[in-house]
Amino acid sequence: MPPASPPQPEQLATPLAWLDAEGRLQGCNPAFASWLGISARRLQGLALAELDAEAGRLAELLPRLPESGEALRVRRARLAFPGAGEHFADLWLARGEDGGVRVEAHPADEFPGEDPATALPAALSAALKGLAHEIRNPLAGMKGAAQLLARRVEGDDARELVGLIGSEVDRLAALVERLMNPAPPRAFAPTNIHAVLERVRQLAEVEAGWAVKLVRDFDPSLPEFPGDADRLVQALWNLVRNALESGASQVQLRTRAEHHVLIGDRAHRLAVRVDIADDGRGVPEDLAERIFLPLVSGRAEGTGLGLPLAQQVAREHGGSLGYRSRPGHTVFTLLIPVPDGDDEAPAPEA
Repeated sequence: MPPASPPQPEQLATPLAWLDAEGRLQGCNPAFASWLGISARRLQGLALAELDAEAGRLAELLPRLPESGEALRVRRARLAFPGAGEHFADLWLARGEDGGVRVEAHPADEFPGEDPATALPAALSAALKGLAHEIRNPLAGMKGAAQLLARRVEGDDARELVGLIGSEVDRLAALVERLMNPAPPRAFAPTNIHAVLERVRQLAEVEAGWAVKLVRDFDPSLPEFPGDADRLVQALWNLVRNALESGASQVQLRTRAEHHVLIGDRAHRLAVRVDIADDGRGVPEDLAERIFLPLVSGRAEGTGLGLPLAQQVAREHGGSLGYRSRPGHTVFTLLIPVPDGDDEAPAPEA
């Protein structure tokens, strides 16, 4: 008896679609059309970006698909079509030999009783608020202990460390308060990038001790710019901590002025440039195109949230974050525009 032939895509219950190299739908099986509630004929020729309800999330990922054909998982993708409502699924995207892309969808209705549009964010919000509530009391205790210690210590170095404890407790308390009582972001204030980097340097020295050499290379002529100093500390500390965890023996904090620079699609006469350079292992090649995506980490114990947060802070300031890396030399570069008479200062994002 001859072996049974494998099922054809049209026979599968899993929604499948095929895109050309430009990301336009060339075909799909009945399960895909049924899932979206649209006829296969109407889907023909549509760009995947036209179905993406998340402001270009999928379009950004398509050029990054491995040429090897390895599938990339997109968690909780949200697709929509006028008149057909929104649909949620985990998508698997894989590049074919012809340069096209295969899309395999695992719809959210495979998980009964859960609305992924609200269930995960609501659960996460509740968990964060519970955690924030539990953190409040220890923070108050740490603040009180730091204040008592400040009265007893002698020597400038000791006072500097006690001051660092107090300022970090205040920063954590502000984050906790933001979690407990979400509010519009505070207005930007004149910010000195070197004061921000000094805070970061202090944190790095406390964590790394003498194991890592921290080098400052500052341009003292840089002007202040509208910003949120605490958010910038958070972003740059994430970059420095990544450098420390990469096995670096030296980390350099460098500032420069960038003239006539293009950030996104806007030209700026002047921008503050911050380079965090290290001599560690570098960014793994298999993560090079994905390191700014949430939950992507090169370390087993990593959360994969530090770089996306740093990139978000850069965008809040109208700037950008990029990098170049090879083993022994990695540089992350933060650019923040300095408004002049013809520019408007970026408004904090809600």
